Amino acid sequence: MKHLFVAATLAFASLPTWAGEAASFAFGEPAPASKATRTVEVHMKDIAFEPRALEVKAGETVRFVLINEGKLPHEFNLGDKAMHAEHQKQMIAMQGKLFSGQMNHEGMDHGQREHGAHGHDTGNTVLVQPGQRAELTWTFRKSAPIEFACNVPGHYQAGMVGPLTIE
Repeated sequence: MKHLFVAATLAFASLPTWAGEAASFAFGEPAPASKATRTVEVHMKDIAFEPRALEVKAGETVRFVLINEGKLPHEFNLGDKAMHAEHQKQMIAMQGKLFSGQMNHEGMDHGQREHGAHGHDTGNTVLVQPGQRAELTWTFRKSAPIEFACNVPGHYQAGMVGPLTIE
């Protein structure tokens, strides 16, 4: 019962307050799925994304449906190269939890702060366990050199990264 209470408390604490606490980046911010003007399916393989590149328009809100068809946990993270490098350091520190199932975020709506339990309170990331689906909805504000990537240790370096062009 104690574990259930702790899990519920952590889940509740990770919910965003759309009144200003959700993270915002130069390239955009999380959005409710109801605001999406387009849905894009992204398939996660071992070790690749399909499609390999994404294009969006400035001002567009996109609902990404993430499907992990691989045998490993994968992450869908929006950011620039520096953000990915920093996030990879944090993921290395959490590697034991990632593979033990303690970081089990599949099926969470984008609005829940997927990595809030270990300091990633930004809404630009979702972790998807093998065979699971998840969503992330994002409003893209302006052109910026960003990527979508998997920052599970070693995956980015193995090529699980793609350009996201904001027109």
